[in-house]
Amino acid sequence: MRFFSRLFRLARINLILMRYNIDEIILGTHWFYPLRFLVYFNPYYWTIDKSMTEGERIRRAIEELGPIFVKVGQILSTRRDILPEDIAVELSKLQDRVAPFPGYQAKEIIEKALGGKTEALFSAFDAKALASASIAQVHCATLLNDEEVVIKVLRPNIKNIIDRDIDLLRSLAKIAEKYFRETRHFKPMAVVDEVAQTLYDELDLMREGANASQLRRNFAHSKILYIPKVYWKYCHNNILVMERIYGIPIHDHVRLKRAGVNMKRLAERGIEIFFTQVFRDSFFHADLHPGNLFVCDDDPDEPTYIAVDFGIVGSLSRNDQRYLADNMIAFFKRDYQRVAELHIACGWLPPETRIDQFEGAIRAVSEPIFELPLHQISFGKLLLGLFQVAHRFRINLQPQLILLQKTLFSIEGLSRQLSPELDILAHTKPQIEKWLRQHIGFSAFMRRVGDQLPLWSEQFPEIPTLIYEILQGMKTELEKQRFE
Repeated sequence: MRFFSRLFRLARINLILMRYNIDEIILGTHWFYPLRFLVYFNPYYWTIDKSMTEGERIRRAIEELGPIFVKVGQILSTRRDILPEDIAVELSKLQDRVAPFPGYQAKEIIEKALGGKTEALFSAFDAKALASASIAQVHCATLLNDEEVVIKVLRPNIKNIIDRDIDLLRSLAKIAEKYFRETRHFKPMAVVDEVAQTLYDELDLMREGANASQLRRNFAHSKILYIPKVYWKYCHNNILVMERIYGIPIHDHVRLKRAGVNMKRLAERGIEIFFTQVFRDSFFHADLHPGNLFVCDDDPDEPTYIAVDFGIVGSLSRNDQRYLADNMIAFFKRDYQRVAELHIACGWLPPETRIDQFEGAIRAVSEPIFELPLHQISFGKLLLGLFQVAHRFRINLQPQLILLQKTLFSIEGLSRQLSPELDILAHTKPQIEKWLRQHIGFSAFMRRVGDQLPLWSEQFPEIPTLIYEILQGMKTELEKQRFE
């Protein structure tokens, strides 16, 4: 049965790919070029709108393939280190909007998860979905104490649908790695695994609630970012209940200006939020697109961001932070040799790599960016350029750094839309230098020693015993060797 299900799905995928002439793109590669004449047998070849770009055709095909492929396309759009720029840009336009499933089904899922009737759990429940996407949809409700909330409900049978499509993608990735040697450099199986992990993480709404709680705690006393409260009493693996928020969508510039919001200050705060998450908290919201951001205009001169949807987050180790900070400072100074040396220090460059070649490649992607006017310099593009160079030199990039580049790219784009003349460099450099002062040097070393002292004092009495046991073990080993 599974075989026939997969066969039917493959046939449907093939039909959609032909409809948008994706077969022409595939047969145009050097692997299949001798078979390129086959495109002329595709009836859609003669009727398709020839003005559409390759990227647009791929995007529209993905939209027709269904919501899971849309989600996969959105995730792949962040991998600009392996995708051509025009295709990555088109994939970033994919909209994760699908028709809602019936409200009575959502109600049944909620009642089964929480073990009671919605009438007993909530004083009001709106069966009409407020928003709907490929993984879940959102309903409004009111708690018995009159607090307004939103309820995120996973789609029925969504895991089986994801399992089916991921299984299919894994099969295709295995074929690519086995029969097309050049694709091994892109690690198709690893890319599919990364996509699968992201999708499965989004299926666990308790995990999303934990992400929201962590971010809320990090910004508990902040006036720049507000995170809605999670109502844990009503949460389940497939149900997430959070405080309902009201704000102006960040992409609605007309309403923002009508409310008197200081657009320049709003743009600056977006950059501040990003670097605060990255360097202070080592934990960041990694899906900050316009649909997930609202603005509270209670104080228009000092506007507050409101974030929603916490399914995708990133975290950085101390080494990641140090790598990022040191690299950015080296970039500010246009010290490309230092950037290359940092990659060696991290152990990311293969031993046989020529440093002068790596340095030259970094210079080639960086200099055109730094020659732009200050308000056009993009650190997202700079990181992207670095990742593309890294890919050419066979450096394995960490998923959290790819997530970070995608998030920085989004925040920069939002900030530039709000305030086109914003000098991101002027707001970035001081924050990175501050982090380096706090974490590098003698005073930072002494703070770390102070943090570790309680642990060391607890372990110190055990040291003589450990030394004795090590020496006894060495003695026993020597005696064994002597008798042998």
